[in-house]
Amino acid sequence: MLRVDALDAFYGRAHVLHAVSFAVASGEVLVLLGRNGAGKSTMMKALIGLLRPRGGGIDFLGRQVAGWEPHRIARLGMGYVPEERRIFTELTVMENLAVGRRPPRDGRPAWTPERLFALFPNLGRMRDRPGGRMSGGEQQMLTIARTLMGNPSLVLLDEPSEGLSPLIVEQMAAAVLALKAAGVTVLLAEQNLYFAARVADRAVVIESGRVVWSGTMAGLMGDAAARAAHLQV
Repeated sequence: MLRVDALDAFYGRAHVLHAVSFAVASGEVLVLLGRNGAGKSTMMKALIGLLRPRGGGIDFLGRQVAGWEPHRIARLGMGYVPEERRIFTELTVMENLAVGRRPPRDGRPAWTPERLFALFPNLGRMRDRPGGRMSGGEQQMLTIARTLMGNPSLVLLDEPSEGLSPLIVEQMAAAVLALKAAGVTVLLAEQNLYFAARVADRAVVIESGRVVWSGTMAGLMGDAAARAAHLQV
């Protein structure tokens, strides 16, 4: 579904991503792991078009999308859940969901508010509540739900467990697994190794903007040396 080939990205003169390559298969959950500042969020922004790569390629659903504007990539079927959430705080849950609505896509799950409330029961109990009067965890659920209203083929989740209580983290893990069961492909950027181990099929570890490890999630959990070298603080 997604193939990244030798991607280079900069912030000004700072070279942030160095020839990063990986692929995401249809229906899997792939996690980008790394310490804070490793380049995970930069990778997400480059994929969705918020940061223009200076080299390499991004093949999404058979189209070379590197350098496309974000709205074109979104219309092709890539959904993005930013770390900052960015909900509309003055709009209700239902109004936030309406903002994200897109027509169904052939062969992909069609998301409705009722289906999303089954995935996130907390949201179903506060349909008319403004986003600004919700907890951080509830706002994170709403951001994911709003993205799903666009019926994406691939969802980018940037640090979905950060700053959430253990209970909400467990609910978030269950939601990611439910997305996979529904046929949604997920690319996840995370620092929380144990959250990643709950949901991911494969892992790509990034350090200083470079891929330093790639393999199955089970393989990473069994490789104490790799975890110590690249993930421990």
